[in-house]
Amino acid sequence: MLLWVTAIVALLLAAAAWNRAARLARKLEALNQSYWELRYDYTRLRSQVTRLDPETEQAGPPAADVPRETVAFVSLNSMKKKG
Repeated sequence: MLLWVTAIVALLLAAAAWNRAARLARKLEALNQSYWELRYDYTRLRSQVTRLDPETEQAGPPAADVPRETVAFVSLNSMKKKG
């Protein structure tokens, strides 16, 4: 009898986990869609502002003076905790 109860509880927990994972996947997809829509709107609005006031583009520092972030490769071995 205890085996059946354990199996039923395990199935219920698995179904709840499956349901939650599906819900989180839908949320992630909605966030991803919102991100790309905002990025598209930002680019579109920036081009409109540049078209309306082309002097604002020239007022900023030249592209060569702007520091760029560099991304370096970090191996997973260096991230492991050292015991």
